[in-house]
Amino acid sequence: MKTGPGRDGQQRRGAGRPAPTGTGLPEAQERWVRTGGIELCVAELGDPDRPTVMLVHGYPDSKEVWSEVARRLADRFHVVLYDVRGCGRSTAPRPLRGGFTLEKLTDDFLAVADAVSPDRPVHLVGHDWGSVQAWEFATVRRTEGRIASFTSMSGPSLDHFGHWIKKRLGRPTPGRAAQLLNQGAKSWYVYLLHTPALPELAWKGPLGKRWPGILQRVEKVPGGDYPTASLPTDAAHGAWLYRDNVRARLRHPRADAYAHCPVQLIIPTGDAFLSQRLYDDLDRWAPQLVRRTLPAKHWVPRTRPDQLATWIGEFVTAKEEGDPAKDVAASGPYADRFGGQLVLVTGAASGIGRATAFAFAEAGARIIAVDRDAEGAARTADMARLIGAPEAWGETVDVSDEAAMEKLADKVDAEYGTVDVLVNNAGIGLSGSFLDTTSEDWKKVLDVNLWGVIHGCRIFGRRMADRGQGGHIVNTASAAAYQPSRILPAYSTSKAAVLMLSECLRAELAGQGIGVTAICPGLVNTGITGTARFTGVSEEEEKRRQAKAARMYGMRNYPPEKVADAILRAVVHNQAVVPVTPEARGAHLLSRFAPRTLRALARLKPPV
Repeated sequence: MKTGPGRDGQQRRGAGRPAPTGTGLPEAQERWVRTGGIELCVAELGDPDRPTVMLVHGYPDSKEVWSEVARRLADRFHVVLYDVRGCGRSTAPRPLRGGFTLEKLTDDFLAVADAVSPDRPVHLVGHDWGSVQAWEFATVRRTEGRIASFTSMSGPSLDHFGHWIKKRLGRPTPGRAAQLLNQGAKSWYVYLLHTPALPELAWKGPLGKRWPGILQRVEKVPGGDYPTASLPTDAAHGAWLYRDNVRARLRHPRADAYAHCPVQLIIPTGDAFLSQRLYDDLDRWAPQLVRRTLPAKHWVPRTRPDQLATWIGEFVTAKEEGDPAKDVAASGPYADRFGGQLVLVTGAASGIGRATAFAFAEAGARIIAVDRDAEGAARTADMARLIGAPEAWGETVDVSDEAAMEKLADKVDAEYGTVDVLVNNAGIGLSGSFLDTTSEDWKKVLDVNLWGVIHGCRIFGRRMADRGQGGHIVNTASAAAYQPSRILPAYSTSKAAVLMLSECLRAELAGQGIGVTAICPGLVNTGITGTARFTGVSEEEEKRRQAKAARMYGMRNYPPEKVADAILRAVVHNQAVVPVTPEARGAHLLSRFAPRTLRALARLKPPV
């Protein structure tokens, strides 16, 4: 680390201060900024000549909560983190009471911003109480012009929160009452933090010692350089953030709390402390608003740093180049959920796979279209970019080839990143009685329909698990997985195996935040009928049956786009088994409540 004067003329290290230990950011340069009788410890990464991204931490954290996000942003931006007053290596005000008001926190922000980026506005990012105070920075007049953009997560404006409460109390309905009760229950800790002395005793006693383990068990926060050893003191001091601000602002919220910069809102859908309904009225207060949702719990800077770095980087870049409210958000359904995520779809050259790639592209995801048809995969990728994918690539692979799938996964990791959503869709059809189906026929069907899914789940699922930031796997099964048929023994067996594999994986990977879904379409108008094989018949008869099947599917005319929509919904809602078409849903109900009926239907000989 460097010493010597910083751009504000202040020392990079305070006189007589020890060298930083356990900061989690050994590559950072540090300086102390003096303001209001305290000293703030500020860390900087990246090129100071690039746009400045300032990361503000919450409670009971220190700046190290941002270390993983900061590293991912530092190659593109000048990244600044600072310990809020009383936390980490920053000093605390004396006395503590009245020393943590939003007005004084705003003074701190301006002092740091002037020190690290005196000539250009900064891009502000806040989590938890870092977001609460950053809302103050983004809405008061004296900071106007100093903030280029604001990304908020897991922390509302106290003023907006106050108006939200008043609106529901002033015009109560059963729904609004339920919202108040729900948020009131989630805010249980706020009441405790207002009690005298108890929070300090708890944090400096058993809670402070057990907190890292609690975060790992409950929030799935990985260990490492966070939290730092200063946690008990940080948490004890930070209780005054609540005592100095919450009651006063909720009782008398500002009427002019309008954001004077573009705002990106990231909502973790599994946040145990904040209801998503808190942000229902936010468009009123932030006219230039982009919404995102993330399937994660509260501590997303530690559990989802890749996704946060992607979204923050996109938003900052869009602001530097134009209008982020227009340039960042995709227009398709679930754009707030999948924007910027990396989605890999096999069998993407046509049919359900192609429609699925397009649906994710409309939602702003980055697409890897995989198929053994190289030309078809490339066309899907080209169209995905036109539809809305910020990036899309076509890759050629035979999913039944384990070595080829391993090679593809290595390339994806090296060039595109870890896959967020994997759709194992590639499959082939085979019709014919069991006694007419050869061992070679069975091998071909199982190699693609089952082993292709196994390879995808194992190879890409392992990388998802190793990353430790969750994800989702979608396996295309079929209504044939639970509907017996005398003419589809091989195909039905392969799809039934996919269904059970998905159920087993769902149980195994749930603890790592990875969802698994089995999609079960019925008769869908795709090209699979033209390539499906019919065993035990001549070549001429096989072509006739292929043509007949294609006509039947065409008359049914259930579009693959509806299956794609079901896939996106399944990922958003983390559904386990999703029958898609009406006949698939009907057969699924019969398989559960009237299996004898399905068995009787299976004995009927279909017309040929």
